[in-house]
Amino acid sequence: MESSRARRDRRAHPPRRRPLLHGALATVVVVCGTAAGTAYVNTAARPGVRAVSSAATSSPSASISAAAGGEASVEPVAEPTVNHDALLADAMKAVHVEDGAVVSVAVLDLDSGASATYGDGGFDTASIVKVDILAALLLQAQDAGRELTAAERSYAIDMIEYSDNTAASALWRTIGRAEGLDSANGRLGLTDTAGGNDMYWGLTQTTAADQLALLRQVFGAADSELSAASRAYLTGLMGQVAADQRWGVSAVADGSAWALKNGWLPRTATGLWDINSIGRVTVDGTGYLVAVLSDGNSTKQQGVALVEAATRAAVSVFTGGGASTAPGAMTPAAS
Repeated sequence: MESSRARRDRRAHPPRRRPLLHGALATVVVVCGTAAGTAYVNTAARPGVRAVSSAATSSPSASISAAAGGEASVEPVAEPTVNHDALLADAMKAVHVEDGAVVSVAVLDLDSGASATYGDGGFDTASIVKVDILAALLLQAQDAGRELTAAERSYAIDMIEYSDNTAASALWRTIGRAEGLDSANGRLGLTDTAGGNDMYWGLTQTTAADQLALLRQVFGAADSELSAASRAYLTGLMGQVAADQRWGVSAVADGSAWALKNGWLPRTATGLWDINSIGRVTVDGTGYLVAVLSDGNSTKQQGVALVEAATRAAVSVFTGGGASTAPGAMTPAAS
């Protein structure tokens, strides 16, 4: 029979128990999320073993391997290169182009910096050259360290907001006509644009790619030759064009989130129309620069419908939306 003293000793000094095997081992579970390329490693709490979590955000797939000490490594796989020009060419298949008409488009996604171009060759600028004329004037004023005169500002407002041709002719003379325009364009990065002869500024020849380069200068490229004040002045005017000229690239914009200049010109020899539109639009919160040039249109309205459908196609390359061919445009007076 156990004595009282023995029972007291046993309660004070209980015997040691042998540890269970599963209590000494760490449990490691690795779950691989193949859709996002993410690896999660859960390690049961134990001194000397740490949890590791790694995500391969640069690729939808990743190679995951176990490393010493319970860690995992993720090797990202490079994304395939996106051919935006090919995507734009495909989107343009849905755009109706009249027999004999020609269109060229260029677009830049301001968020990603990606761009796309469709079509080539030179086009008459018609009145979109007025943006180029004012950019050249502002650049010359910057070089001279002066502000625009009151007369120049009055002409600039009439030229951009109302597409007034008399005002454009006055400023064309001020910048030195084609020679002054070409000199400014050499600094602005336009390599395939040539000013029209004598006073025919509307017959300046350009490309969609060059107009996109001009828009980059106007809408704040980091390396723009235009000062912040010059850019703000020009873009402000482009955001206030007359109501009957709010067509073209603005067709895709969120409400009034656009700034543009349009050009429209009937050719005397053929009776066919040059219809152009350039500017900045905001679509679903993202900014885009768009330039659409066309010639050989049978009527103004046909040309406007073509420009707006081409704009939708261009932006759809980045938004994923389809191109629409519905006209939905106002018919402008000649300019």
